[in-house]
Parts: sequence; structure tokens; C-alpha cells
Amino acid sequence: MPAPLTAIDTTPDLPTHADVVVIGGGIIGCFTAYYLSRRGLKVALVEKGRIGAEQSSRNWGWCRQQNRDARELPMATKSLDLWELFSAESGEDTGFKRCGLLYLSNSEAELAGWARWGEFARTVNVKTQMLTAEEAAQRGRITGRPWKGGVFSPTDGTADPSRAAPAVARAIMKLGGSVHQACAARGVEMEGGSLSGVVTEKGTVRTKIAVLAGGAWASSFCRQYGIRFPQAAIRQTVLAVSPGASELPPALHTAAVSMTRRSNGGYTVAISGRGRVDPTPQLLRFSAQFLPMFQRRWRNLAPGGLEGIRSGHEGMSRWRLDQPTPMERMRILDPAVDKTAVRLTYRRALDLVPALKDREVTAAWAGYVDSTPDGVPGIGEMASVPGLVLAAGFSGHGFGIGPGAGHLIADIVSGATPLVDARPYHPDRFQSSAWGKVAEF
Repeated sequence: MPAPLTAIDTTPDLPTHADVVVIGGGIIGCFTAYYLSRRGLKVALVEKGRIGAEQSSRNWGWCRQQNRDARELPMATKSLDLWELFSAESGEDTGFKRCGLLYLSNSEAELAGWARWGEFARTVNVKTQMLTAEEAAQRGRITGRPWKGGVFSPTDGTADPSRAAPAVARAIMKLGGSVHQACAARGVEMEGGSLSGVVTEKGTVRTKIAVLAGGAWASSFCRQYGIRFPQAAIRQTVLAVSPGASELPPALHTAAVSMTRRSNGGYTVAISGRGRVDPTPQLLRFSAQFLPMFQRRWRNLAPGGLEGIRSGHEGMSRWRLDQPTPMERMRILDPAVDKTAVRLTYRRALDLVPALKDREVTAAWAGYVDSTPDGVPGIGEMASVPGLVLAAGFSGHGFGIGPGAGHLIADIVSGATPLVDARPYHPDRFQSSAWGKVAEF
């Protein structure tokens, strides 16, 4: 079933010209279009389905610095300020709160890893607090069990996945940008060796710049133009429980299960990293590059089924611009939930927090988390298609860093000084021998 999502009305008529066309109405595409619109550019945002209907509404809602890859941390830090600033600037409510994130553990190895990250974080002025056993037990008292330790990240927080992307889309339209739902981008046109337009199912928008923020669809879109962008999607399942456990922290992570308070007082519950690997032609194509990641995560990954093939986002076909594309046949990726994961997640939640025993599972949904081999997004202009800027492969981290990513992409497009160093994100790194290297703290 779909995750909860705010419905919005968008712009009815597609413009014939735009300074920039943003392809994809998730949190990345929306914030990109928002920051471009704030700079006075004429922006058209096109979305094949509904704004925020795929992974942007199916995630936990965490906006964190804690345990970020060193390359992503500067963007994560900037994003926290931008989440707050967006509400002040736009008057729109994304549900963002700096509620702090709580991590609890009984694993010495896990605690040691968090401590090492904390030492690195202090060198870049990020606040994180290691918890003693007594402090962890106090903060996690609703679990009724002892803990060897934990971490509290006081300046991190959460936003509401059900309303964040729609709120940003409304802000775009207030600034004069146009937002178009049920309007799939079929491809781009070239003229004189550079991008000259974006072809949609509702017509062509003349533009010299397009931002491809297509989430799990980005790699197959790139393939149409000979661009090799390694991307694999993991199907993960999330459930929601009814309100009632008022003493539960707003955001809690343990190795067994993690929980996030929703705007209605209920909780999103999931097992971190657990998912199904649905075999697809694209997955086979990039299997060598993703094998190290799958090997590291093998305890949490299980073979999937035909969901990926049915969804069509990881196909190898070429499509024509004058005919319906796979994006029009599958407006919204809404894969089947993993029923085994639902039962296991709920059981673990009850075991961790006995106060949830009378709480019902009110909903369950699945989504495709689009990943790169090194778990860091690909952001940058594609040399083989001048004017096409890629912004995809956010690897389950895109929601929290959405504002910073959108700002950075807008900087790249407009030629402004980048919010953060853009070089670590460029997709060209996957074409070199160092593509799989993980950043050191």
C-alpha cells in the first residue's frame, strides 16, 4: 500500500520554455526547483506520478549528521539549518524538529564504532554525546532493560515524510515556478551537441538545462544516452503503529529495530538495512560493482522476487520519445511489502518496547532505496550530455539531506559558489578504479 502522503494541486499547463527543467518530484527534485526559483530562474518541475509519492514519503524521516559518511557530513550539517530556514522563508510546514536522535546498544564493537565517529565529528564541530550505561538506561527507560551504552545527537532531528515534499512543491509555485504531476519526462533533445529540451508526455519544454532527480529510475534514464550510472534498488518494508507509547523517544535506533514518532503520535517502525534484493536486468549489469556492498550487508539482505521486473524501473530497454515509456506504465513505485519483515519488525518492536503491546499495526508499505556502490549520491553535470545534471543514488539518505542537496544542485546549475565541495559527489568517480573506496574519517 502507499505510504501516507499529502495531496496537492499543481500547475495545469506545461510551459513551452524554462530556464531549467527538473525531472522528478521527490524531495531532491523539489528542493532543487525551490532554490532555483528563489534565484529568479523560470523552473518547471515534472513528476510522472504524485509529488513525493515514492521514497520521499516511504522513509523514516530522519535528518541526521550522526554516523554520516565523511563526504556527506558537510551537506548533512548544512541541511539541518536549511530545514529550519525553509519554514521561515516559505511559511510551509515540513514537520521538521530538532528532537535529537537516540542510539542504544549492547554491542562493544558498535559502541566503539560510534565512539570513533564521535572523535571525527568533534573535528568538524558536530555535536554528539556518547552515553554511559546509566545514561543509556535512563534515556531508554521505556525499554525496561539495561544497555551498555549509546549515543545521543542533540542537534539532529526528523521531518514528516508525508508532507515535506508537497510543502516544498507549494513553495515553488508561490515563487512562480511550475509543478506538474502525472507528467512523465520521456527524454531529452539535443541541438549542436548540447541539451535543448525535455520531452514529456504532455509536450516539449525548451531548455538548456535539465536536472535528473529521478530516484530509482535515474540509471535506466541515463542508459538512453549512453551514460553508465551504477545503481541498485533494495526493497525495504516499513510499518506504522497506532499512538499510545508516549514515553518512547521521538527517534530511537537499536540493532534490532528503529522507531520514529509520526505527526499523528503513532510510530514508524523498521529494521535498519533489512531488505529484499529483487533480481533485475540492471542489477545483473552492475552486479560486480555492488558485490562488495552486498557482502557487507548479507545478514540483512534476502533474495527477492519478480517485484523489480514488474515495476520496470531497472529495465534495459530503449524507449521512444513519441510513445509511452515505462514511467507512464508505472506512475508510482509501490512494491509489495515483505510480510515476513512485517511480522519480524512488529515482534521486535514489542520485545523492545512492551508498552506497544496494545498498539495496532495501522499500515505497512515498501519502497525501493536506490543506492550507489559506495553509498554516496551522484551529483554533477554529465560531460556526454552537456546541460544534463544528474542528482540520484542517495542510498537511503536523501530525505534528510534534501535541502542541502537541492541547494548544491542549484549552485551547480546557476554557477554560484557551491554550498559544499561538489567534487566528492560527481558520478565520474564510478568510472575510475577508486569507485568503491569508502571515505576515511
